Parts: sequence; C-alpha cells; structure tokens
Amino acid sequence: MKKNLMIHTPEGFRDLYGKEVKRKRTLMRNLHRVFDEYGYEDIETPTVEFFDVFGKDVGTTPSSELYKFFDRDGHTLVLRPDFTPSVARAVAMHFPADGMPYRLSYEGSTFVNSQEYQLNLKEQTQMGVELIGDGSAAADAEILCLTCDLLKEAGLTEFQVSVGENDYFKALAQDSGLDDELIEDIRQLISNKNFFGVSELLEGSGVPDAIRDAFVRMPQLFGGPEVLTEAERFAVNAGARAAVGRLREIEEAMHRSGNIRYLSYDFGLLSKYHYYTGMIFSAFTYGTGEPVAKGGRYDNLLMHFGADAPAVGVGLYIDQLGNALMRQGIRNDD
Repeated sequence: MKKNLMIHTPEGFRDLYGKEVKRKRTLMRNLHRVFDEYGYEDIETPTVEFFDVFGKDVGTTPSSELYKFFDRDGHTLVLRPDFTPSVARAVAMHFPADGMPYRLSYEGSTFVNSQEYQLNLKEQTQMGVELIGDGSAAADAEILCLTCDLLKEAGLTEFQVSVGENDYFKALAQDSGLDDELIEDIRQLISNKNFFGVSELLEGSGVPDAIRDAFVRMPQLFGGPEVLTEAERFAVNAGARAAVGRLREIEEAMHRSGNIRYLSYDFGLLSKYHYYTGMIFSAFTYGTGEPVAKGGRYDNLLMHFGADAPAVGVGLYIDQLGNALMRQGIRNDD
C-alpha cells in the first residue's frame, strides 16, 4: 500500500506535543538561566546560510550531509548544520574587534542529512555559547565549568566531561610526512579507538618510530590526570608538548572551580570538524549512547570571515539530554 506522505514526517524528523513539549521548554528555560548567570547574551543567526559558511575550507560538515537548495539568484544555500560557523560569521560581520571578548548564547535547530543519523534525528535542537576574543586557558576552563553547571541545572548528578587536545594530533601529523588522505584515515581509526588499525596502516609507511608509537598509543590514552603524564612521554615535538601543557593549565583552573571531579581525558577524542585548534570535549551521561554536549577551541575560524580572534564554545544537544533525563527518571516539567 502506498504511503500517504501528507500525514507523515520525513525520515529523521518528528512532531512534538503535550508533556514532551512542556518538559523540553522547561529544560531550555532552566539552561538559559545559567547562560544569564555567566553573563552570556543572546544572538540569533538565520536558519539558512550561504553554502560557503559551511564549505570545505571552513572545515565543518561535509557537503554531502548538508541540506542544499538555491535562491532565485542561483546562490547555493544550506540549512544550518552547526551553530559555531554561523556565530563566527555574525561576529566578524557585526561586532567590533575592540569590544572583545564577547560572550554569546544561542538556541535553535540544526539540520544534518547523514547516514549516521538513521537512528537519530536529522533536525536537532541545540543550545550553546561562544566565548570569542579570549585565547586563555582560563577561558577554556570557563566553558568546561559552564558545561558542568548546565548539566547539573538540568538535573544530572552523574556525568563525565571527556577532554582531548586536537593540537596534540595535529602536531604529530605535521611531522609524520604522511599525505592528507592518510592523516584523515588515521584520525578516524584513532577516534574509533582502533589502535590495531592504526598500527597496521602505519606498517612500512616510513613514519618515524616515535611518531608511529604515539599514534598507536593515542586511542589508549584516556582516564584521569595520570593520562597527561603518559601523553607527555609520547609528545615527541614542541607542538605536542605544548598541547599537554595547555591541558595542565586548564586542569589547574578546574581544580579551583570545584568541577574537576567531572573531568576525564581522552587523546583519542578527535572531532570531524577540522576548525577545532586546541581543547575539545564531549559530555556523556547514562541513558544515551550519544554525547549530550560537545565543544572546543577554534582560534582560526573567524579568519575565514575576515576577522581574527581566538574563540571557544560548547553546544548542548537538547533532544539527547531530554532523553537521558527521562531514562534516569529525572523530571524537569514542574
């Protein structure tokens, strides 16, 4: 029997109604209160952007995963897959450099047309912040503390914020002598915690032994503060050592905040978004296999839009967070 498309939603999209809408709106209102307490101001960017805002040079969502269409002048437009490039574009366009740093918060839908999302939503609600114009480790720690406070405000008591360092991998890759395609293959294997695959791929590649050993070890470098000491052992160049040093600075700031117990380290955490330049992180809790928040530092992104400023931010996946709260029996619809 032919399906009546008039009374169905497309795959990866859904209707919300009743108590589910109430719970979601209450959760978002509570999270927004934390944004206000930290001094973040709202910004709205359009759901539709020019294709180049998310193009290959920016290092964001692959073109094949974008919802693309054309305006009447023939320009390629996309539904926003990611807030960070949109906010970076808006800051470069509207905000004077002498007013930095800027603390900006956002909320809205993102759209990703990916096969990976077959069991998930292709339209997701996100809330998040961007701290633009502050390149310090203290700014990184602020975003991590804000993430912890947001998750606590949502009602979570058990969660973990897993922190990595993108520049650690980039520093090793730069001295490896490998081409971009092989580097991307290694990145994916490390992200999948497949150290056997990394070892096999590098066999006979001519990569210096010290860098090969570091790549093979990266998927296994996860845990508590002791991981930083081990990562230093495999930091064979100045860039990798600086990356570990930066994490130590962030850890010291987090100790002062009282949120250090939620932190762990994972050098196998490598984002597919290539605009990240330093610290990256994902937050996990019970009741969902996907992160409820992701973030990191992106010091070069604004240059694509004609500005030059360091930046760091976090985005919360509201639908994933709501599912986790429901499965943990945590109510926020009062």
